[in-house]
Amino acid sequence: MSHHETLKTLRPNEPFELESGLSLLPRIKLNLTIHRADKSVSPIDEWKLKRSLIDYLEKSQSISIPEEDIKVFKYRDLKKRKREDPVARGSLFVLDLGFLSKRLLLNGEDGVEKAFLEWRKGIVADMDGMELNLEGVKFKLSVELPNGDDFEGMRKEWEEIAAFGTRGYQRIERQQPDTIMLRGVPSRWFAEPRVSSKPSMLVTHTIFSAFGKIRTLDVGEDNDRGEDEDEEDGGDLVSGLHCKIVVQYESYKDFYNALKVLCGRSLNKQGSRLRSDYEVTWDRNGYFRNGRRLTEQTKTGWTPTTGAGNYRSEASQRRSQASRISPDDARRKRFKD
Repeated sequence: MSHHETLKTLRPNEPFELESGLSLLPRIKLNLTIHRADKSVSPIDEWKLKRSLIDYLEKSQSISIPEEDIKVFKYRDLKKRKREDPVARGSLFVLDLGFLSKRLLLNGEDGVEKAFLEWRKGIVADMDGMELNLEGVKFKLSVELPNGDDFEGMRKEWEEIAAFGTRGYQRIERQQPDTIMLRGVPSRWFAEPRVSSKPSMLVTHTIFSAFGKIRTLDVGEDNDRGEDEDEEDGGDLVSGLHCKIVVQYESYKDFYNALKVLCGRSLNKQGSRLRSDYEVTWDRNGYFRNGRRLTEQTKTGWTPTTGAGNYRSEASQRRSQASRISPDDARRKRFKD
């Protein structure tokens, strides 16, 4: 069965295989925000928080997750923060969704996706607003689905733009979006083995062609991951390890299928212990039309390799105009699996 045929029947709890040993694995990701629920100024106990969430999910949802799949980032100087400010944020991942297969099939093939979305929505609703009593210290939990995992929400957004228009989107151009943007993917996973640690335009093109015919694409260094400066573990991002990928498809249908599959999944590479929980969205501002790509490339001075066969997309041809700035190789570290 071809990739295009697989896309039509792919269930939300099933993986999708790509080229170069990459695969998209389904998962549930929940964004967590923790606030004080009493007058205590005691710091949050990370281990107790994780154990409380694990016990809740096991008892109420029959979901088992290991501690490492809950990430907690505490804020500094809690005594100086306002009472309404959060004391920590984090994320919770449910990576093994195999237990859902039988439950979803009870709704028939046509009802699998709807049943999955309702099940996920129910978990968010049950956990949002929970009060956690960590041995006498109370905290309130806010839970939400990441924007990049909410495909239906993004589709509603672009349909409203097409119908009513909005600032920053030109209605004189075609209304249906065609461009996907990914951030936070490992640069080495899109590079040519034994050639360079920088992502290759050719390799990237080959990988994303699994979703349809590509009009043009762009790859750039991604060092701005939105870390909060007030977090205890913030500010330790190593330059050059991650990249940003922008892919424009020939047709709206291919864009639609690609975004739908990328939502709610993590990227894995065969033989690697790492997992890429990338951010994905759609292009609202005409990335390839308004010269924004060229401006960003000039700032970074960083050009991905074109790969074997000297493949050059429309975007890479225009990039040559901004390639006079040499990258500072000394500051860049190699990505290790």
